[in-house]
Amino acid sequence: QVQLVESGGGLVQAGDSLRLSCAASGSTFSAYVMGWFRQAPGTEREFLAGIRWSGGDTYYADSVKGRFTISRDNVKNTVYLQMSSLKPEDTAVYYCAARFGSGWFVSPQRYDYWGQGTQVTVSS
Repeated sequence: QVQLVESGGGLVQAGDSLRLSCAASGSTFSAYVMGWFRQAPGTEREFLAGIRWSGGDTYYADSVKGRFTISRDNVKNTVYLQMSSLKPEDTAVYYCAARFGSGWFVSPQRYDYWGQGTQVTVSS
C-alpha cells in the first residue's frame, strides 16, 4: 500500500523560505511521477511541480517557476518542495501525490495516491 506523508508546513512571513517533505513508502517508485499540489479554501487543487523519480526530470507550473524547486532523495525515498520568496497568496494546504507512469499531467484526477496535506500560511 502506497503511503505519502507530508511534513514541513507552518506559519511564515512574506519573503521567507520553507521546505516541504513527502516521505513515500509501500512501493518501488522508479516508475512514478511525483507531484506537489496546493489548495486554498474555495479553490480547486492546483498543480505546482512534478518530478520523474527515475532520472529526476522536473516540470513546473508557470505560477511558481523560479520560486519553487522540486527534488527527490532516492535513499530516503523522499520528495521535497523548496519554496522561496513566499507570498500571502501562497497560503494553502500543500499535497504530495504519486502517479504511476512517466507522463506529465497537471490534473489531480490523473494521480493515483495522495498524502494528507500540510498547511502553509504566509503572513504579510
